[in-house]
Amino acid sequence: MAARPVRRATAALITGALALATAACTNPGSDTAGTGGPKDSAVVGIAYEPDTLSPLLGYGKDGNSKIFDGLLAFDADMKLRPALARTLPHISDGGLTYTYTLRDDVTFSDGAPFTSKDVVFTYRTILDPKTNNPSRTELDALKSVEAVGDDTVVFRLKYPYAPFAERTVHAIAPEHVAARQDVNTGPFTTHPVGTGPYVLTGWSKGEKLTFKANPKYWNGAPAVKRFTMAIIKDDDVRATRLRAGDLDGAILPPNLAAGFQNDKAKRTYAARTYDYRTVTLPTHNPVAGDTAVRRALDIAVDRQTMVDKILEGAGKPAYGPVPTDSPWFAQGTERRHDLAGAQKILGEAGWKPGPDGVRAKNGVRASFPLWYLSGDKLRQDHALAYASDARKAGIEIKTQAGTWEVIEPRMKTDAVLAGGGAPGDPDFDQYLLLKSTLAGDGFNNMAWYDNKAVDRALENGRRTNDPAKRKAAYDTVQRELVKNPGYTFLTHIDHLYVVNDAWTSDAKGAPLTTQVEPHDHGLAAGPWWNVEAWQPKKTGDTKK
Repeated sequence: MAARPVRRATAALITGALALATAACTNPGSDTAGTGGPKDSAVVGIAYEPDTLSPLLGYGKDGNSKIFDGLLAFDADMKLRPALARTLPHISDGGLTYTYTLRDDVTFSDGAPFTSKDVVFTYRTILDPKTNNPSRTELDALKSVEAVGDDTVVFRLKYPYAPFAERTVHAIAPEHVAARQDVNTGPFTTHPVGTGPYVLTGWSKGEKLTFKANPKYWNGAPAVKRFTMAIIKDDDVRATRLRAGDLDGAILPPNLAAGFQNDKAKRTYAARTYDYRTVTLPTHNPVAGDTAVRRALDIAVDRQTMVDKILEGAGKPAYGPVPTDSPWFAQGTERRHDLAGAQKILGEAGWKPGPDGVRAKNGVRASFPLWYLSGDKLRQDHALAYASDARKAGIEIKTQAGTWEVIEPRMKTDAVLAGGGAPGDPDFDQYLLLKSTLAGDGFNNMAWYDNKAVDRALENGRRTNDPAKRKAAYDTVQRELVKNPGYTFLTHIDHLYVVNDAWTSDAKGAPLTTQVEPHDHGLAAGPWWNVEAWQPKKTGDTKK
């Protein structure tokens, strides 16, 4: 998907946000260089660093990891294309067998050849219950994976899982390295060896990750030879460094991006996303877990005002994990802003206004805490707006900021301003978000949502490749969320990037592009999703 240049600075923070900068001529090894340096180096600023760099523990599961490759990859239009596989898979046996023929010209960055054994090792290790991979359920359909010679891999499924090919963008780990150490704690988790366009040269936790181009990359050595991912958690600091010339680009919330709209040396890109902001309503909280409170909050919230005021129009109201412009969206599940209706729902359920306007029922005040991530202005703004809307209905929400270390132990009973969203297939996000058996499993089903009709629909949706049956299943999920919303979905967010106009996306001079983006905790979103293909802009080229 080609990014559309925009004049008005509108965007949203994405975890995993990146910012580019070139290295200075006087100090080519610097990771905070000025804009006058050579264009074969770049610095990327990320809001949060990964927990691990091992594909066996979940890194690179959605592709685009830069250190690794998958059998397949997504192009700019989110269409699958071959990567480590020579072609798209041959699908047979009614959708139960996927056969991949592999490239024979690929080596890992340590020089060892890539073969089918590495693919088998990667998938079998992920499925091993002893492996601490939080996304194992995403491969629930996989029955077996076998190597046929060095260049063929055969996957057999337990049931016809329609989006299985999209799961094979997953990064592939080298058996000869990772199999010789503890999968959960070994050095491979921080010193990976892959087939990708870049090689990790250092990781200073909380500070930066540094990379160099892989000169033997099977798809051609990158023109950007070195880059650093500087960890910049604070939006204001990221904007300050961009303005100072330390960074050539950044993703910023609207109020900070607005300061760059008249900078003629920079170009602004808006990327369509599946990224949403939502409030978890924990089942175990006596207030947030009450169905009437949930339904009231669902219509008390003014989503359009959030889009207009917080996102400055760079997004749309969210009524569930599926954006309203997706073909998977269930028409008729939009919820209008209706404060009077919310008050009526609460009154009929026995939640009566108290002297201070806060409702109560059976001695329980309609009050609960709402946590948001420290330093994340976008979540803060959503949390404050949500609390304000709730207060008008008689529900008191106490907003609090904290780190994930503070928030995570409280998620069973306290509400959280959370984010999520994955393009490609409704199973990718909804199963982990809503399946009752995943309640309390890390950041899966953070609300401890428990709805048997939703559980059945989620299973039905992932166990068939019939498009009509799948659409019916995910329609059911969305309609159940109207009846009993375990989350209050607020907005879907477009991502806005401000980047120095110094690169093209290929040797022909094409402009940079973006993909349809997820709620990204990774390291390769934004216009630099294909940084390995970038070329310095020729002298004399002008902004168009």
